[in-house]
Amino acid sequence: MATKQTPISSGFGATSTAAEVIQGIDLTGKIIVVTGGYSGIGLETVRAFHSAGAKVIVPARDINKAKAALAEMPDVLIEVMDLLHPASIDAFADRFLRHFDKLHILVNNAGVMAAPLARDERGYESQFAANHLGHFQLTVRLWPALVRAEGARVVALSSYGYIRGEVDFDDPHFEHREYHPWAAYGQAKSANALFAVALDSIGQRHGVRAFSVHPGGIATDLQRHLSQTELDAVKLFDENGKPIIDPEGADRKTPQQGAATSVWCATSPQLDGLGGVYCVNCEIAPLLPTDESMERFGVRPRAIDPVAAGRLWQLSEQLTGSKIKP
Repeated sequence: MATKQTPISSGFGATSTAAEVIQGIDLTGKIIVVTGGYSGIGLETVRAFHSAGAKVIVPARDINKAKAALAEMPDVLIEVMDLLHPASIDAFADRFLRHFDKLHILVNNAGVMAAPLARDERGYESQFAANHLGHFQLTVRLWPALVRAEGARVVALSSYGYIRGEVDFDDPHFEHREYHPWAAYGQAKSANALFAVALDSIGQRHGVRAFSVHPGGIATDLQRHLSQTELDAVKLFDENGKPIIDPEGADRKTPQQGAATSVWCATSPQLDGLGGVYCVNCEIAPLLPTDESMERFGVRPRAIDPVAAGRLWQLSEQLTGSKIKP
């Protein structure tokens, strides 16, 4: 049965940090994979899991950067993987499955935002390919280990940016329509939310639950493709170039606050038996009345539509050649 998109009064909120959310939770013996776990909120997510005793694996495109960022946690395992290269994803999954029998938590955190038009080796648009298709392939390849965990959770990093674009099932790679970086980002983030809906519907009977997350607005490397004009428009920095921190009013957070909802979805006992929902501020977001609603802390109906989610799953299988085996 699908979980209702209704808040559950978690007791946490916009100002909660990953360290606060993980307090009292023991992850000793748990195996966790966090993509992009060496910068921004990904690094804070890894730090929280590590503090609770988990064995954390971070697949990374830039190994040297990952080693430098994770130096304080030398027992975190760093592995090579590039979400834009399918063979790299398969190779990582093969190595993981040789060394680990179970995967208790998978956080699909890595991403790219508002990038200029680029395509992977298959000709797929890069934001859709990296943010969604790469994580889809990774999740499917790691599926046996998720099932064997008997209670695994998968967290997909979406964003309020999903309002900027729906999944265009007829032209997902901008082959016949004009490319716009923000429309491509919106499509990818919409796909992340729909992915969680579809995965949860498939995974429930196997004990695998999935959640999508809006982390908030955080100043990280994610903004590297933005011009100064665009940076001014998104209002992440003040006139002195310092990050604006206003989690409750402007949805502007520290990396520690930005990681909190991912950590909550991955570990909180409050979510036992639940899944397939879009979460924000360590809470199940309220369902907005229409797809035109602008409330940042809710979710539009189209982002959790089960029919669109199923259609996206089928498209993703076709585009990646990856499919969960019964």
